[in-house]
Amino acid sequence: MALTPMKQITTLHRGHFLTLSPSLCSLVCGKRVNFMGEYRRPGQPRDNTPPWKKIQFSFSKGVEGVQKHLGLLKDEMFQRFVGPQGRPLQVHMQEQTQVQWEFRGPESLSQWVVSSDREIGGRSEAYLKLGRNSNTCLLYGTLCSTPPRDGETRYSGYCTLRSKQPMMSFDRKKHYDWSSFNTLYLRIRGDGRPWMINITAETYFTHQSDDMYNYFLFTRGGPYWEEVKIPFSKFFISSRGRIQDEQHPLWLDKINTIGFTLGDKADGPFQLEIDFIAVCNDRAHTEEFAYEVYKRNPEV
Repeated sequence: MALTPMKQITTLHRGHFLTLSPSLCSLVCGKRVNFMGEYRRPGQPRDNTPPWKKIQFSFSKGVEGVQKHLGLLKDEMFQRFVGPQGRPLQVHMQEQTQVQWEFRGPESLSQWVVSSDREIGGRSEAYLKLGRNSNTCLLYGTLCSTPPRDGETRYSGYCTLRSKQPMMSFDRKKHYDWSSFNTLYLRIRGDGRPWMINITAETYFTHQSDDMYNYFLFTRGGPYWEEVKIPFSKFFISSRGRIQDEQHPLWLDKINTIGFTLGDKADGPFQLEIDFIAVCNDRAHTEEFAYEVYKRNPEV
């Protein structure tokens, strides 16, 4: 006899019978099944626009795009004969410190994206500009933890600065290879607030697309610059703001982006000034991973 969606469903899984509650029957037997890829921010309506309506065709932009990607492909081919990222192979093997991002002009700000809880209806504000003498980057604004009145969002109050995903020819992802280094090196000047450093790496499975490596940075504040060295072994994994039980070290060979997030629930103005972001090889640091790693199937 066929079962209705409102009745309990019993299935066989690995030799055991599993019973689904009526609340889950609507997800299994309904017209629409919720997958991981259909996640949306609270307070935002679902995008039901058909895919064919999102296509924007322009012949002139197509020709410019082909010329751009062919130029990038040419640079990639010549860099292979010179060395990684255009540097000689001997220099690449002997260097102990490598600057990844520095702010020395307006074009350097185009590599970064600023966001806040205004995307979900919040009231926080975040801005990015060059510092004095155009040699630094200044992230400033106002944090407000009041949640929007949309009936869904319970928490609010965050501001984020994130680097853009570098791209190669024909829209292929370009990754940073930090496998020769073990420490993140920053020169910053904060206001005493705690910031969270976020690093994303390429994943092998789609359900890991929201995984992020985090570390809490406590700035000193004041007028003096602060040089910070953070070993990569101190970064832990989180997904959508939740620390994961299963931890493993950061994969340094395929780094995508780095970011800074403020969400300490202390309403008011904030600022963070950054001189450069680099990676270095600290030979005195030998730790592989700072957190306990659990085994799903422990050895007997």
